[in-house]
Amino acid sequence: MPETPFDNVETAHEYVSLLAEAVRQARDEVAHDVEQAQAEGASRQVEALQLVAWKLERLEAHLVSSRHLLNDLRRLRRLLLGEDASAPARSAGDDPEEPWGA
Repeated sequence: MPETPFDNVETAHEYVSLLAEAVRQARDEVAHDVEQAQAEGASRQVEALQLVAWKLERLEAHLVSSRHLLNDLRRLRRLLLGEDASAPARSAGDDPEEPWGA
């Protein structure tokens, strides 16, 4: 059976992180498009692009929230499996700025 990004919590966390980064890049591009449309005086296009920007902002917020939840689940799994929580090595996807319960 082929592996999917959601076979385990670690790969799901990585996938959601990559998706959040792609959304952030799309937001940057749309912000540039808004500036261009404003310079051209295309008010209807500006309004549509502003709606797209808002939707992308909401999507990014949901992805960040999902990443926090997945990070909590990874920590709980490690705790339940008895993995050494005091070990200094962190996995590449651990977010040290994410407080517990965020």
